[in-house]
Amino acid sequence: MIVRPRPNWLRLLFVWRGSILRKILPQLVAVLVLALVVTVVHGQVLRWKVPLNFVPFSLIGLTLAIFLGFRNGTSYSRWWEARVLWGSLLIECRAAVRHALTLVDGDQAQASVLARRLIALGHARRHQLRGSDAAADMARLLPAGEAARVAAARYPAAALLQMAGEWLGELRRQGRVAPALVPAMEQPLAQIGNAIGGCERLANTPIPFTYSVIIHRTIYLYCLLLPFGLVDSIGAMTPLIVVFVAYTFFALEALGSEIEEPFGAEPNDLALDAICWTIETSLLEAIGVDRQAWPPQPEPRDHVLS
Repeated sequence: MIVRPRPNWLRLLFVWRGSILRKILPQLVAVLVLALVVTVVHGQVLRWKVPLNFVPFSLIGLTLAIFLGFRNGTSYSRWWEARVLWGSLLIECRAAVRHALTLVDGDQAQASVLARRLIALGHARRHQLRGSDAAADMARLLPAGEAARVAAARYPAAALLQMAGEWLGELRRQGRVAPALVPAMEQPLAQIGNAIGGCERLANTPIPFTYSVIIHRTIYLYCLLLPFGLVDSIGAMTPLIVVFVAYTFFALEALGSEIEEPFGAEPNDLALDAICWTIETSLLEAIGVDRQAWPPQPEPRDHVLS
Protein backbone atom coordinates (compact mmCIF):
# COMPACT_ATOMS: atom_id res chain seq x y z
CA MET A 1 0.00 0.00 0.00
CA ILE A 2 1.32 3.43 -0.95
CA VAL A 3 1.58 5.73 2.06
CA ARG A 4 2.90 9.25 1.50
CA PRO A 5 1.86 12.84 2.12
CA ARG A 6 -0.24 14.12 -0.73
CA PRO A 7 1.97 16.34 -2.94
CA ASN A 8 0.81 19.70 -4.19
CA TRP A 9 -0.87 19.92 -7.57
CA LEU A 10 2.37 20.53 -9.47
CA ARG A 11 4.43 17.74 -7.90
CA LEU A 12 1.48 15.37 -8.29
CA LEU A 13 1.81 15.73 -12.07
CA PHE A 14 5.33 14.27 -11.94
CA VAL A 15 4.97 11.57 -9.27
CA TRP A 16 6.59 8.34 -10.45
CA ARG A 17 6.18 5.95 -7.53
CA GLY A 18 2.57 4.84 -7.34
CA SER A 19 1.55 6.32 -10.68
CA ILE A 20 1.38 2.89 -12.42
CA LEU A 21 3.47 4.50 -15.20
CA ARG A 22 6.34 2.09 -14.62
CA LYS A 23 4.15 -0.84 -15.64
CA ILE A 24 2.76 0.67 -18.82
CA LEU A 25 5.78 2.59 -20.09
CA PRO A 26 6.73 0.00 -22.77
CA GLN A 27 3.19 0.08 -24.20
CA LEU A 28 3.19 3.89 -24.25
CA VAL A 29 6.51 3.99 -26.06
CA ALA A 30 5.22 1.53 -28.68
CA VAL A 31 2.05 3.57 -29.21
CA LEU A 32 4.09 6.78 -29.49
CA VAL A 33 6.37 5.27 -32.13
CA LEU A 34 3.36 4.04 -34.11
CA ALA A 35 1.66 7.44 -33.88
CA LEU A 36 4.83 9.19 -35.08
CA VAL A 37 5.11 6.85 -38.06
CA VAL A 38 1.42 7.27 -38.96
CA THR A 39 1.79 11.05 -38.73
CA VAL A 40 4.85 11.06 -41.02
CA VAL A 41 3.20 8.87 -43.68
CA HIS A 42 -0.14 10.67 -43.14
CA GLY A 43 -2.10 7.51 -42.47
CA GLN A 44 -0.94 5.58 -45.52
CA VAL A 45 0.10 1.92 -45.48
CA LEU A 46 1.96 0.90 -48.67
CA ARG A 47 0.40 3.89 -50.47
CA TRP A 48 -3.06 2.84 -49.31
CA LYS A 49 -4.81 5.48 -47.25
CA VAL A 50 -6.50 3.90 -44.24
CA PRO A 51 -10.12 5.21 -44.43
CA LEU A 52 -10.68 6.09 -40.77
CA ASN A 53 -11.81 9.21 -38.96
CA PHE A 54 -12.63 10.09 -35.35
CA VAL A 55 -16.34 9.15 -35.48
CA PRO A 56 -16.08 5.36 -34.82
CA PHE A 57 -13.51 6.02 -32.10
CA SER A 58 -15.99 8.23 -30.26
CA LEU A 59 -18.49 5.35 -30.14
CA ILE A 60 -15.91 2.70 -29.26
CA GLY A 61 -14.32 4.96 -26.64
CA LEU A 62 -17.64 5.42 -24.87
CA THR A 63 -18.27 1.68 -24.76
CA LEU A 64 -14.72 1.03 -23.61
CA ALA A 65 -15.04 3.61 -20.83
CA ILE A 66 -18.19 1.86 -19.57
CA PHE A 67 -16.42 -1.53 -19.54
CA LEU A 68 -13.38 -0.08 -17.78
CA GLY A 69 -15.57 1.66 -15.21
CA PHE A 70 -17.37 -1.60 -14.45
CA ARG A 71 -14.16 -3.62 -14.22
CA ASN A 72 -12.34 -1.08 -12.04
CA GLY A 73 -15.39 -0.64 -9.81
CA THR A 74 -15.50 -4.39 -9.29
CA SER A 75 -11.76 -4.48 -8.56
CA TYR A 76 -12.03 -1.68 -6.02
CA SER A 77 -15.00 -3.40 -4.36
CA ARG A 78 -12.84 -6.50 -3.89
CA TRP A 79 -9.98 -4.39 -2.50
CA TRP A 80 -12.26 -2.57 -0.07
CA GLU A 81 -14.02 -5.75 1.04
CA ALA A 82 -10.62 -7.29 1.80
CA ARG A 83 -9.71 -4.25 3.90
CA VAL A 84 -13.03 -4.49 5.78
CA LEU A 85 -12.43 -8.19 6.46
CA TRP A 86 -8.98 -7.54 7.93
CA GLY A 87 -10.37 -4.66 9.96
CA SER A 88 -13.04 -7.01 11.31
CA LEU A 89 -10.34 -9.54 12.17
CA LEU A 90 -8.52 -6.92 14.26
CA ILE A 91 -11.71 -5.82 16.04
CA GLU A 92 -12.86 -9.34 16.86
CA CYS A 93 -9.41 -10.44 18.09
CA ARG A 94 -9.42 -7.51 20.50
CA ALA A 95 -12.93 -8.41 21.65
CA ALA A 96 -12.02 -12.06 22.22
CA VAL A 97 -8.98 -11.18 24.35
CA ARG A 98 -10.97 -8.57 26.25
CA HIS A 99 -13.56 -11.21 27.11
CA ALA A 100 -10.80 -13.60 28.17
CA LEU A 101 -9.39 -10.96 30.52
CA THR A 102 -12.70 -9.88 32.05
CA LEU A 103 -15.00 -12.93 31.99
CA VAL A 104 -12.67 -15.83 32.86
CA ASP A 105 -12.19 -16.65 36.55
CA GLY A 106 -8.64 -16.91 37.90
CA ASP A 107 -5.35 -15.41 36.68
CA GLN A 108 -4.68 -13.89 33.27
CA ALA A 109 -2.40 -16.66 32.00
CA GLN A 110 -5.23 -18.20 29.99
CA ALA A 111 -5.84 -14.90 28.21
CA SER A 112 -2.20 -14.96 27.09
CA VAL A 113 -2.72 -18.41 25.53
CA LEU A 114 -5.70 -17.15 23.53
CA ALA A 115 -3.96 -13.92 22.52
CA ARG A 116 -0.94 -15.72 21.09
CA ARG A 117 -3.12 -18.15 19.17
CA LEU A 118 -5.06 -15.26 17.65
CA ILE A 119 -1.85 -13.41 16.79
CA ALA A 120 -0.59 -16.56 15.11
CA LEU A 121 -3.92 -16.84 13.27
CA GLY A 122 -3.43 -13.42 11.68
CA HIS A 123 0.09 -14.25 10.55
CA ALA A 124 -0.99 -17.67 9.26
CA ARG A 125 -3.78 -16.09 7.21
CA ARG A 126 -1.34 -13.53 5.76
CA HIS A 127 1.24 -16.16 4.83
CA GLN A 128 -1.34 -18.42 3.22
CA LEU A 129 -2.82 -15.60 1.15
CA ARG A 130 0.63 -14.53 -0.06
CA GLY A 131 2.00 -18.04 -0.52
CA SER A 132 4.86 -17.50 1.94
CA ASP A 133 6.25 -19.71 4.73
CA ALA A 134 4.67 -19.19 8.16
CA ALA A 135 7.05 -21.50 10.06
CA ALA A 136 9.16 -18.73 11.60
CA ASP A 137 6.15 -16.81 12.94
CA MET A 138 4.49 -19.97 14.26
CA ALA A 139 7.69 -21.02 16.07
CA ARG A 140 7.98 -17.52 17.55
CA LEU A 141 4.41 -17.37 18.84
CA LEU A 142 3.37 -20.93 19.73
CA PRO A 143 4.69 -23.87 21.76
CA ALA A 144 6.40 -26.54 19.67
CA GLY A 145 3.43 -28.92 19.75
CA GLU A 146 0.95 -26.30 18.62
CA ALA A 147 3.31 -25.04 15.92
CA ALA A 148 3.67 -28.59 14.58
CA ARG A 149 -0.10 -29.00 14.52
CA VAL A 150 -0.49 -25.79 12.54
CA ALA A 151 2.29 -26.77 10.14
CA ALA A 152 0.54 -30.06 9.40
CA ALA A 153 -2.81 -28.39 8.71
CA ARG A 154 -3.98 -27.67 5.18
CA TYR A 155 -5.72 -24.53 6.45
CA PRO A 156 -3.51 -23.13 9.24
CA ALA A 157 -5.80 -20.21 10.14
CA ALA A 158 -8.77 -22.54 10.51
CA ALA A 159 -6.66 -24.87 12.67
CA LEU A 160 -5.74 -21.97 14.96
CA LEU A 161 -9.38 -20.92 15.19
CA GLN A 162 -10.22 -24.50 16.17
CA MET A 163 -7.55 -24.31 18.88
CA ALA A 164 -9.08 -21.07 20.16
CA GLY A 165 -12.45 -22.81 20.37
CA GLU A 166 -10.86 -25.72 22.23
CA TRP A 167 -9.39 -23.21 24.69
CA LEU A 168 -12.87 -21.86 25.43
CA GLY A 169 -14.35 -25.35 25.70
CA GLU A 170 -11.69 -26.44 28.20
CA LEU A 171 -12.34 -23.39 30.39
CA ARG A 172 -16.07 -24.14 30.33
CA ARG A 173 -15.46 -27.73 31.43
CA GLN A 174 -13.23 -26.48 34.24
CA GLY A 175 -16.02 -24.18 35.41
CA ARG A 176 -13.93 -21.04 34.92
CA VAL A 177 -16.46 -19.54 32.52
CA ALA A 178 -20.13 -19.26 33.46
CA PRO A 179 -22.30 -21.16 30.94
CA ALA A 180 -24.36 -18.01 30.35
CA LEU A 181 -21.20 -16.18 29.19
CA VAL A 182 -20.06 -18.81 26.69
CA PRO A 183 -22.17 -17.46 23.77
CA ALA A 184 -20.76 -13.98 24.34
CA MET A 185 -17.20 -15.33 24.23
CA GLU A 186 -17.96 -17.51 21.21
CA GLN A 187 -19.33 -14.59 19.18
CA PRO A 188 -15.93 -12.97 18.41
CA LEU A 189 -14.53 -16.36 17.39
CA ALA A 190 -17.45 -16.85 15.00
CA GLN A 191 -16.80 -13.43 13.46
CA ILE A 192 -13.11 -14.28 13.08
CA GLY A 193 -14.20 -17.39 11.21
CA ASN A 194 -16.33 -15.23 8.92
CA ALA A 195 -13.36 -12.95 8.25
CA ILE A 196 -10.90 -15.71 7.31
CA GLY A 197 -13.60 -17.38 5.20
CA GLY A 198 -14.26 -14.10 3.39
CA CYS A 199 -10.56 -13.77 2.59
CA GLU A 200 -10.55 -17.30 1.16
CA ARG A 201 -13.58 -16.44 -0.97
CA LEU A 202 -11.88 -13.38 -2.45
CA ALA A 203 -8.60 -15.18 -3.02
CA ASN A 204 -10.24 -18.17 -4.72
CA THR A 205 -12.85 -16.31 -6.80
CA PRO A 206 -11.22 -13.91 -9.27
CA ILE A 207 -13.06 -11.62 -11.64
CA PRO A 208 -14.20 -13.71 -14.65
CA PHE A 209 -11.29 -14.00 -17.06
CA THR A 210 -13.44 -13.10 -20.07
CA TYR A 211 -13.83 -9.52 -18.82
CA SER A 212 -10.07 -9.09 -18.76
CA VAL A 213 -9.67 -10.55 -22.25
CA ILE A 214 -12.36 -8.34 -23.79
CA ILE A 215 -11.06 -5.16 -22.19
CA HIS A 216 -7.42 -5.95 -22.96
CA ARG A 217 -8.03 -6.67 -26.64
CA THR A 218 -10.31 -3.68 -27.11
CA ILE A 219 -7.87 -1.26 -25.49
CA TYR A 220 -4.93 -2.38 -27.61
CA LEU A 221 -6.90 -2.38 -30.87
CA TYR A 222 -8.33 1.04 -30.04
CA CYS A 223 -4.93 2.56 -29.29
CA LEU A 224 -3.26 0.97 -32.34
CA LEU A 225 -5.93 2.25 -34.74
CA LEU A 226 -6.46 5.65 -33.10
CA PRO A 227 -3.58 7.42 -34.93
CA PHE A 228 -5.17 6.58 -38.30
CA GLY A 229 -8.46 8.13 -37.18
CA LEU A 230 -6.93 11.36 -35.88
CA VAL A 231 -4.12 12.17 -38.30
CA ASP A 232 -6.37 13.85 -40.89
CA SER A 233 -8.09 16.10 -38.35
CA ILE A 234 -5.28 17.11 -35.96
CA GLY A 235 -2.14 16.39 -37.96
CA ALA A 236 1.10 16.87 -36.01
CA MET A 237 -0.73 16.78 -32.67
CA THR A 238 -1.69 13.13 -33.27
CA PRO A 239 1.19 11.54 -31.28
CA LEU A 240 0.53 13.71 -28.22
CA ILE A 241 -3.22 13.05 -28.12
CA VAL A 242 -2.81 9.34 -28.85
CA VAL A 243 -0.28 8.88 -26.03
CA PHE A 244 -2.53 10.76 -23.61
CA VAL A 245 -5.53 8.57 -24.48
CA ALA A 246 -3.39 5.42 -24.35
CA TYR A 247 -2.03 6.42 -20.95
CA THR A 248 -5.56 6.76 -19.59
CA PHE A 249 -6.75 3.39 -20.85
CA PHE A 250 -3.55 1.43 -20.14
CA ALA A 251 -3.27 2.89 -16.63
CA LEU A 252 -6.88 2.10 -15.73
CA GLU A 253 -6.49 -1.46 -16.99
CA ALA A 254 -3.23 -1.97 -15.08
CA LEU A 255 -4.65 -0.50 -11.88
CA GLY A 256 -7.74 -2.69 -12.08
CA SER A 257 -5.55 -5.78 -12.58
CA GLU A 258 -3.42 -4.84 -9.58
CA ILE A 259 -6.12 -4.18 -7.01
CA GLU A 260 -8.42 -7.03 -8.01
CA GLU A 261 -6.03 -9.33 -6.08
CA PRO A 262 -5.69 -7.28 -2.87
CA PHE A 263 -3.58 -9.74 -0.87
CA GLY A 264 -0.40 -9.58 -2.95
CA ALA A 265 2.75 -7.53 -2.47
CA GLU A 266 2.32 -4.97 -5.25
CA PRO A 267 2.39 -1.25 -4.37
CA ASN A 268 -1.40 -0.82 -4.29
CA ASP A 269 -2.20 -4.07 -2.46
CA LEU A 270 -3.14 -4.20 1.21
CA ALA A 271 -0.39 -3.71 3.80
CA LEU A 272 -0.92 -7.10 5.45
CA ASP A 273 2.42 -6.99 7.29
CA ALA A 274 1.40 -3.73 8.94
CA ILE A 275 -2.11 -4.99 9.76
CA CYS A 276 -0.71 -8.15 11.37
CA TRP A 277 1.73 -6.01 13.35
CA THR A 278 -1.21 -3.95 14.61
CA ILE A 279 -3.10 -7.08 15.64
CA GLU A 280 -0.04 -8.50 17.39
CA THR A 281 0.94 -5.37 19.31
CA SER A 282 -2.68 -4.61 20.24
CA LEU A 283 -3.14 -8.03 21.81
CA LEU A 284 0.29 -8.02 23.45
CA GLU A 285 -0.54 -4.69 25.04
CA ALA A 286 -3.87 -6.07 26.28
CA ILE A 287 -2.17 -8.96 28.10
CA GLY A 288 0.49 -6.69 29.59
CA VAL A 289 3.58 -7.49 27.50
CA ASP A 290 6.21 -4.76 27.73
CA ARG A 291 6.79 -2.73 24.59
CA GLN A 292 10.44 -3.71 24.55
CA ALA A 293 9.31 -7.24 23.64
CA TRP A 294 7.13 -6.12 20.74
CA PRO A 295 8.24 -6.90 17.17
CA PRO A 296 9.61 -3.96 15.15
CA GLN A 297 7.04 -1.90 13.29
CA PRO A 298 7.04 -2.33 9.49
CA GLU A 299 8.38 0.76 7.74
CA PRO A 300 7.51 1.97 4.22
CA ARG A 301 10.12 1.48 1.50
CA ASP A 302 9.92 4.09 -1.23
CA HIS A 303 6.52 5.06 0.18
CA VAL A 304 5.26 1.45 -0.10
CA LEU A 305 4.07 -0.33 3.05
CA SER A 306 3.81 -4.10 2.64
